Amino acid sequence: MNSESIQELTTTFAGHAQQTESGIEFWQGRDLQPLLGYTQWRNFVSFIGKPKTAFERSGRERKDHCADVSKMVDLGSGSQRGAEDIMLMPGDLLVRTRTRGVWA
Repeated sequence: MNSESIQELTTTFAGHAQQTESGIEFWQGRDLQPLLGYTQWRNFVSFIGKPKTAFERSGRERKDHCADVSKMVDLGSGSQRGAEDIMLMPGDLLVRTRTRGVWA
């Protein structure tokens, strides 16, 4: 991956970052899913399950880095329904896990 692609991806990820009321930065899994090339939620959930397992094995609290949440999504009919999502917080284990190719 060239430096231009890395810069573009970094900017895109930064643009999707959100903050909790207490100022903690996080990303919604459903926002990151297409950025990482996943067209189906179930495949993204499988992908993100690997660092969740790594957190559990490391003795760290998984919910401090990958919290299961739900949010309302728009339907084609104009109505909304609840959908599962994942709240991802920055963490060194997430970065190390991805860069070592443990996620696939």
